[in-house]
Amino acid sequence: MNEIQELTERRERLTIEMESVRTEMLPFEVALESPEVVEQGLQREVRDQYNERKRKFDSLNLEIHALNRKIHRRENLANRATLMADYTEAMANWKADEQELNEKRLSLSTRLDHIRQQAQEDLAKARQAETEAATAYAQAVAWGDVDGENSANSDAQKAAKNLATATEHHRRQLLIITALEQEIVTVDKHIIEAQQEHQKIERDAIHLAHIVLEEQWNEAADALFAVGGKLWASYRLLGYDQIGLMKLVVPEQGENFYSWNWRELSDRASQHTVQGVLAM
Repeated sequence: MNEIQELTERRERLTIEMESVRTEMLPFEVALESPEVVEQGLQREVRDQYNERKRKFDSLNLEIHALNRKIHRRENLANRATLMADYTEAMANWKADEQELNEKRLSLSTRLDHIRQQAQEDLAKARQAETEAATAYAQAVAWGDVDGENSANSDAQKAAKNLATATEHHRRQLLIITALEQEIVTVDKHIIEAQQEHQKIERDAIHLAHIVLEEQWNEAADALFAVGGKLWASYRLLGYDQIGLMKLVVPEQGENFYSWNWRELSDRASQHTVQGVLAM
């Protein structure tokens, strides 16, 4: 049976026990609210019984929580290659989505800027044409130019129709502009979502790398102290002081709060014979 399976089975046993304790607590919870218990002066006794079970329940719950962390850590370490590959693929997919969305946003923005500019220019030209026609008409009247007046009047009517058409076109363009602006807002939301999802997965990947590096650190520290134990033994066999190693302290990383120091070297050194030290 491997360690993960052992921890899982222990968690299952504790969970069953915790549920049983929880069931035992229920009658006492009800009793604490009962007027009869208060009248009979049994409230303190009932509360003591309840608190005793509550402490056990909390203790079991805390132990289960610690087991969950241990199981999760070991499962991540056992499946780290697959998990990291999945994280890498997922991050690449979200990054690709973000790039595609940015390209879409650029296309929408370019089209929006073009329509805005075109809408303003078309309406401005129509208004300018109407103004020029009105000016020409006024000048023809002022100079008594009948032919010019008729021509200018015809141009003014055409300009008025063109302006009406341009105004209606401008109205439709404003609707398109509003729709494009709303679409850009929607795309921006999707971009933010893609960035957030990428960051979330990236953090999970970094956390996985972190616990793997912690284990590698601990393995390297253990290897260092394996050599250090031999070195300490050689000092002892030669009758030399081990002062150079007395200050060595290497903290263990991960779920345990422990540090290797000279005592660890001394303990390991005691396991080595002359033959062990000489073995290269």
